[in-house]
Amino acid sequence: MSGLPEMRYRDSIKKTTQVKVKGYDHNPGSGDGTLWDMKNMTGDKYPLLSTRRKRRLLRRLESPCGLYAHDGLYWVDGTGFYADGERKGTVEAGKKEFVSLGKYLLIFPDKAYYRTDTGEFGALEAEWTGTVTITSGTYGGKDAAANTIKTTGEKFPFAVNEAVTVTGCAIAENNKTPVVREISENGKELRFYENTFAQETWTGKVTLKREVPDMDFLCENENRVWGCKGDSIYASYLGNPFIWNNFEGLATDSFAVDVGSAGDFTAACSFMGYPMFFKEDHVYKVYGSKPSNFQVMGSARLGVKAGAAKSLAVAGEKLFYLSRSGVASCSGGMPEDISRAFGEMTYQNAVGGSDGRKYYISMKEQETGAWGLFVFDTRTGLWHREDEIQALSFVWDNGSLVLLDSEGGMWLCNPTGSTEPEGEEPELASYVEFGDFIENSSDGKGFSKIQLRVELEPGAELSVKLKFDSEEGWQPLSVLQAAPKKRSFILPMIPRRCDHWRLRLEGVGAWTLYSLSREYYAGSDLGVSNL
Repeated sequence: MSGLPEMRYRDSIKKTTQVKVKGYDHNPGSGDGTLWDMKNMTGDKYPLLSTRRKRRLLRRLESPCGLYAHDGLYWVDGTGFYADGERKGTVEAGKKEFVSLGKYLLIFPDKAYYRTDTGEFGALEAEWTGTVTITSGTYGGKDAAANTIKTTGEKFPFAVNEAVTVTGCAIAENNKTPVVREISENGKELRFYENTFAQETWTGKVTLKREVPDMDFLCENENRVWGCKGDSIYASYLGNPFIWNNFEGLATDSFAVDVGSAGDFTAACSFMGYPMFFKEDHVYKVYGSKPSNFQVMGSARLGVKAGAAKSLAVAGEKLFYLSRSGVASCSGGMPEDISRAFGEMTYQNAVGGSDGRKYYISMKEQETGAWGLFVFDTRTGLWHREDEIQALSFVWDNGSLVLLDSEGGMWLCNPTGSTEPEGEEPELASYVEFGDFIENSSDGKGFSKIQLRVELEPGAELSVKLKFDSEEGWQPLSVLQAAPKKRSFILPMIPRRCDHWRLRLEGVGAWTLYSLSREYYAGSDLGVSNL
């Protein structure tokens, strides 16, 4: 650890002062002054260590299913879809995937849409069943053979350029998916290219459907919605999220392709101008500007762990996510593992977010099932642990990072300005446990004094506890009360010879640690081991 030089006294007492406090490091071999464990701490004041700011509660949902930000906050609570608190539509209960394209906000797996400019809510897919006549008609004001579907019933719910799947026709070659080219003024006549259908006029009951593929993960890139499921990648028509089956060789066409690697896709995102699709051990990137030159390039590398699709977030111009080997960061090339601080702990079901500089990730420890919210600061490269909150979503809205937790709480993670008391967390309970202090010596040693330079805000207090040679339980040393300004507290100890010891600080309220000094004397190797 970085600190001031040791001071030697005539009585062989030494003093080490630590003025930089690094982040979370859950490794048994971490050095003097590292932080083995913590709660509700932050590195915002690095090189100082301090408690995080309290979150502000925006509202509570009864049955949270997802949260999204796009010129406002949107969420699903139970079966209701809400825009800035006002219910706009009904969906099936369950976890949701959101993506936006222009004024359209899409909700999957429901395949629903909401127009943010008009408030219109509806379905991306459309289906019409009834009696039709398939015959010759007109196109571009001229006669055209075998190109028209018309009805005397309800008008068709389709639009020009949409691909419509025809099923139920007794003439087999008419059951296809052609593209609508014109629609009559009354909406009861669909016109296609000439000779789209069999020459014979036919009347009967059919089903016409505008279809959207099933997709598990979605993103927007270059005015298209991209999605994936299983081994398949899909892209919508340019600028139109309703059209997914238009394949006519035009620059505006839809796009679909299958990949050959094992396993299903686990996540998707847009990064550095490219749509990216992840499996656990493969990453695919789509190059090109139109369907005719789209190239799907894959490489075997650490992708997103199954169940961690929502861990994807960009902070400090890097893409972060949870992989099978731990948290990874990527700036466009090969991913880098940045999870050494977690030691042997493994995590799953991660959800991530970003405020632009810091990466937040809420994840579940595989062996114990305990949840933890960790924060990685791209400026310092340090991890800090906040608390046990289980996040369902993170979104960036109106200059703030918003967290939706599993209990339905919608929180501002780093609020600024005044806060109403009922909308804020209570006084934070925090702690930090330092790793083993051995003072770079394997010999026995005795400790006689600790000096803490801290600042405690009004109403705060800080308990100091010690543990020697991995004994059970913590020994209380002192309780520090709030002071009008930062100051040093000198805490004498009953000298005790040991191989190593630990320090734990438990706080209530806001506090900041400026420096930590340890006064000790070095012993010999006699009595260190009883072997």
